Amino acid sequence: MISVTKAKEILSKHIIRGQPVYMPLEGALGMFLAEDIPSGYDIPFFDNSAMDGYAIAWKDGDNKRKLRPETKIRAGELEDFVLNENEAIRIFTGAPVPKGADTIIPQEWVEIENDTFLFEIDKFEKGSNLRKQGAQNKAGDIIALKGSEITPGMVGLLSSVGLHEVRVFSKPTVGIILTGDELEEIGKPLSFGKVYNSNGPVLNTYLKQLGINEVGLATALDEPAKLQSTINNFLEKYDIILISGGISVGDYDYVKGSLEKAGVKELFYKIRQKPGKPLFVGQRENQWIFALPGNPASTLTCFNQYVKPCLLAWIGKSNVWEPSGKFPLIYDFNKKPGITLFLKAKLEDGKVHILSGQESFNLISYGTANCIAEIGEEMESLQAGALVPVYGW
Repeated sequence: MISVTKAKEILSKHIIRGQPVYMPLEGALGMFLAEDIPSGYDIPFFDNSAMDGYAIAWKDGDNKRKLRPETKIRAGELEDFVLNENEAIRIFTGAPVPKGADTIIPQEWVEIENDTFLFEIDKFEKGSNLRKQGAQNKAGDIIALKGSEITPGMVGLLSSVGLHEVRVFSKPTVGIILTGDELEEIGKPLSFGKVYNSNGPVLNTYLKQLGINEVGLATALDEPAKLQSTINNFLEKYDIILISGGISVGDYDYVKGSLEKAGVKELFYKIRQKPGKPLFVGQRENQWIFALPGNPASTLTCFNQYVKPCLLAWIGKSNVWEPSGKFPLIYDFNKKPGITLFLKAKLEDGKVHILSGQESFNLISYGTANCIAEIGEEMESLQAGALVPVYGW
């Protein structure tokens, strides 16, 4: 049995990345860049006005110009205007600045008397309200780094330099195998001795939240031959296999043996943690295999702490093991040393409230929890205000 820290060290050494693929920019939201992105252009591509106003050439102490009549430069203007000496030209936001101009005076600070243009000179300086060519970036500048997430803001940035597709890490396909004779499908009456299949919907929802939609689902009874057949079939189809249940040491827990027969290399089995001690993680070629304990809280915890980071690393995210942050406990907390606890918690007003109902079968607190708080194995007594790592959903 290994520590949580050791388990994460092992996983980080065996990270698998998806294949770099090209995707339309607007379809890549939530994915991660597989390469640095240089700009093909100076942006802005030309000097342009940041305001509706008047283009002038700045002269210290001179607030008077002759207004060029009937000339207006608007955004999208193709004519290449030239500013004459001591002249002002009407211009609009985004319009190309005429040659010879170096300052834009906003219209609200201007007075026009016949063809004479006057402005309040003490409110401005040379270069005011002019967007210089290349102010955002120069052609060839790296504007987005490999591993950066495609957010709406990133879409805006890359669109501004004319990109319509990006190279990102592909998302994995995932197969979920739910084991156990006791499982009953949701929607059917619950018979004595049965439990509803809650892990399937939970894992599906978690995967959708990560943007992973190619998901296969199968149930397997506690029969070695049928389980082996299902595992073999899924290993031929999917990049990542999630197995719920059947991984402990009971008489009907056949998962570990079936994975060994299928050629899965064990990375570790069992962690000093609660919930979720009997977690198995292995690989076969470029595939991940996670056998999760069947109790609902154990499944959620193990997915959050181990599966989710490996999925994020697959699609190119970095620093996947970092918590969402460290926050102070509201109350004192005591535990025995030697085991790491992952506790259903609620982060509210910047403080962590450890919820009741921490048993591995108990999902009541998951209805209100918005995070998981980690209490390290070396910890024994924590006072209110002590900082603890917190992991969001």
